[in-house]
Amino acid sequence: MAMGLICLHGRIVMSAISKTVLSFMLLAASVSGVHATGAGSGTIAFEGEILEAACSIKPGDSDQTIQLGEIAKSQLALGGSSRSKEISIELTGCSITGLADKTVSATFTGAASADVSGALGIAGDAKGAGIMLVDGSGTAITLGAPTQVQLLQAGDNTLVFNAYLKGKATGDITPGRFAAVTNFSLAYL
Repeated sequence: MAMGLICLHGRIVMSAISKTVLSFMLLAASVSGVHATGAGSGTIAFEGEILEAACSIKPGDSDQTIQLGEIAKSQLALGGSSRSKEISIELTGCSITGLADKTVSATFTGAASADVSGALGIAGDAKGAGIMLVDGSGTAITLGAPTQVQLLQAGDNTLVFNAYLKGKATGDITPGRFAAVTNFSLAYL
């Protein structure tokens, strides 16, 4: 099941007259609500998934958005790269009994970059770059292949990865907005 996040941004500007009108409307609404019965209702939905897994993924860590920010075109020239951003996946309530090696590995998948070997492809107006994923020791992650295993301990664990934008080695880089998506799966050994 895929899940997403929608962020709405805007600005509200009120004049002094609008504030006065709003104050009277709020006063009228609060007075009329005093005599109302059944003053409101709603629905709360709960979703989740029960897995046959050694650990739970902390809520919010299974779907993340990593902001790489604004990167100067010159920084990416000749295979240059942006600063890396940390990606943390927190595992909670890990029970390592029954795990032979007491380890976990992650596999990241997604569309490969046509411009940068080993990178995740980007979509949007920007061209000539790709997103590199690396493990905690700085080793490049191969899309579709398991990462190096990380030792688990009972309780809580944090898997740490990094991502950065890398420019292609030759040719022009086109400025513009970009986005990319990678999915990950965990394997407990």
